[in-house]
Amino acid sequence: MIEVKNVSAGYSGIDVIENISLKLEVGLNLSIVGPNGCGKSTLLKAIAGIIPIKGDVLIDGKSIKTMKRAEIAKKIAVMSQMSAIYFSYTVFETVLLGRYVAMKDNFLKEASQQDKAYVEKCLEAVGMLEYKDRQIDCLSGGELQRVFLARTLAQEPEIILLDEPTNHLDLKCQHELILYLKNWSKDHKHSVIGVFHDINHAMELADHLLVLEKGHIKALGKAEEIIKSGLLNDVYEMDIKKYMLNSLKKWEFVN
Repeated sequence: MIEVKNVSAGYSGIDVIENISLKLEVGLNLSIVGPNGCGKSTLLKAIAGIIPIKGDVLIDGKSIKTMKRAEIAKKIAVMSQMSAIYFSYTVFETVLLGRYVAMKDNFLKEASQQDKAYVEKCLEAVGMLEYKDRQIDCLSGGELQRVFLARTLAQEPEIILLDEPTNHLDLKCQHELILYLKNWSKDHKHSVIGVFHDINHAMELADHLLVLEKGHIKALGKAEEIIKSGLLNDVYEMDIKKYMLNSLKKWEFVN
C-alpha cells in the first residue's frame, strides 16, 4: 500500500501542491487529472521521492524519507513523458538500464545471464524482443514508448508512476499501452498511478480518480462516481460528460 500524508511540495521554496493525503491499496490503479499547472506532475515526483516534501509518503508503512534511492527504486518505477533527448543505445541496452537495482554493485560489469534473460522477458512482454539489437533512435514513437515501458518493468517495481504516458503515441499505441498496464496490475500485487490530460485515457486506466485544482484535492474516489457527479465540469469549465459522449458520437455512422 502507498499512503500520502499531508504532503506539500514545490520548487524554489514555493509549494505547488499543499496538504495532499491519499491511500492506494495494492492492485488498484489511480488516475490523476486536473487543469495545466494544478500540480499533477509535482505530486508524482513527491510520491517517488524525487523532490523534497513536507509531510510524508509511506510505502508498505515505511517512510520514503528513511529509504535509500535503491530501496525506493525496488518499490516504485517512474515512466515519464517521452523526451526527444536520449542516448543512442540499442533496445536491449536501454532496457538493461532498468536492471540497475537488481545488479547492485555489478552495474558497471557484464550483466549476468539472469539479468539478460529478464530483459528479454520484458521485451517479449511488450512485443519488442525482435527489435532488441536495433538502435532506439531508429524506432517510431510507439515502439520507443514500449521500450521505455519494458525498461520500467525490468526494474521489477510494485508501483509504476506514469506522467502523460500516451504523449507522442498514435491511438492504437495509446490503447495498447493502457491495456497492458491494466493487465499488469490485475494480479493484485501491482498498482499504477498515472497523470493524464485526456479524461478518456484516465477513465480507461483508473479504479479511482484524483482531481487536483490549484494544488489541492478537489475530489478523490471511484472514477465513475466522480464523472457522474458533474464535479469535473467546474474544474475544467466545460461539460465533461458531453465531451466524452461527443468523442464517441462523432465516429458513429448512420446506415
